[in-house]
Amino acid sequence: MFSLFTMELEWVLSISLGIFLVLISAWKWRHKEGRFPPGPMPLPFFGNLLQLNPKDLPKSFLALSHKYGTVYTLYLGPRRVVVLCGHEALKEALVDHAEQFCGRGEMPYVEQTFKGSGLPFDPTFLLSCTTANIICSIVFGKRFEYEDKIFLSMLDLTNKIFFELSTPWAKLYDMYFGIMQYLPGGDSHIYNLLQELKALIGERIKLNQETLDPKNPRDFIDCFLIEMNKEKRNPSTEFTVTNLVLTVLNLFTAGTETVSSTLKYALLLLMKYPKVEEKVHQEIDSVVGRNRTPAVKDRMNMPYTNAVIHEIQRLVDILPAGLPHKVMEDTEFRGYLLPKDTNIITLLGSALHDPKYFCDPETFNPEHFLDQEGGFKKNDAFVPFSSGKRACVGESMARMELFLYFTNILQSFSLKSSLAPTDIDISPQLNGFLNIPPVYQLCLIPR
Repeated sequence: MFSLFTMELEWVLSISLGIFLVLISAWKWRHKEGRFPPGPMPLPFFGNLLQLNPKDLPKSFLALSHKYGTVYTLYLGPRRVVVLCGHEALKEALVDHAEQFCGRGEMPYVEQTFKGSGLPFDPTFLLSCTTANIICSIVFGKRFEYEDKIFLSMLDLTNKIFFELSTPWAKLYDMYFGIMQYLPGGDSHIYNLLQELKALIGERIKLNQETLDPKNPRDFIDCFLIEMNKEKRNPSTEFTVTNLVLTVLNLFTAGTETVSSTLKYALLLLMKYPKVEEKVHQEIDSVVGRNRTPAVKDRMNMPYTNAVIHEIQRLVDILPAGLPHKVMEDTEFRGYLLPKDTNIITLLGSALHDPKYFCDPETFNPEHFLDQEGGFKKNDAFVPFSSGKRACVGESMARMELFLYFTNILQSFSLKSSLAPTDIDISPQLNGFLNIPPVYQLCLIPR
């Protein structure tokens, strides 16, 4: 009996030692290739996990840059990434070396799918509905009633997806994807949400296919389907049903959540800074008046309002770590050699809060975007949509949406909170993939 126990113990120890040696060997191999920037010393398997706060990774990334510089190497579990901080590093990579840094970095959750005197109320629902309907009018050729069950399901799934992607669990999954993809239930929740949304979009596409008139396209889906028919004999075509579903999924989620979240922060910030709100009211009254609705052409004559919108985007930093990139080829960058397919984190928040470009980066101050004469002043470090070849394709539309929503609301209403301005907390409820805005209520008071 003792002999059997000893043999089993030896077998367990041998297997454990073997696994440990394999991990060490793999770690050393990964660390040898290339000539990487300095960074904190990683542990086998765990990487730099102990030096990170899973509840606020962007802040952890920024803190490490103070010690290791604006370009440093970090191990998210066994996955090695290079982090870029500050406007200069981001511009040098994304603009000056645009071709090399334009690859799409790893996002395991997404990649698995691709193979958003009044009554006190929470503005989340209305803002989500209205911004989503703009995308729907382009993609589906119609807007939905707010009681439509399919529309509400799509909104609910989109909100849940972005919330889950911003949790610490999602980041751990990204770090340990190689292992966690094989564990039962490791990614099922987010994956199932994405699959449900794909299914709803697929049903809408089927309706378009059944009623398609190639001579009279109604929307983006019709235009795509027409090109599919033209390319049906091309075996390498990108115009496929799968690509159509995923493109619509991308447009709907990205075009809904980021704009509505920014607007939600905007209303909260104006309640916290009523003097700013009053100046916006004055400029709207002076330039637009009360007899017509604001138009995009008014923006050039409204420097203060434009500056306020820019400052809101800068301060709230909706997508703090940007979307992941990777280098497309072996790349010399700032004296380091980054091998092809090296993952890159572009810390957009470090540019938006870069003290070299914004005199008081942690304070809400529209003066950051105004010159001495009160005119609007551009700032190169304003990169909420990223920059270079992977900049947001919907940037122009998002800018128009933000201006029109912002000015139309404030033309007709004043904002009031049940809290004193100094007691209003603008801290996000989650810091992760997105800075998820806090839950709050407000009153819209007719002007």
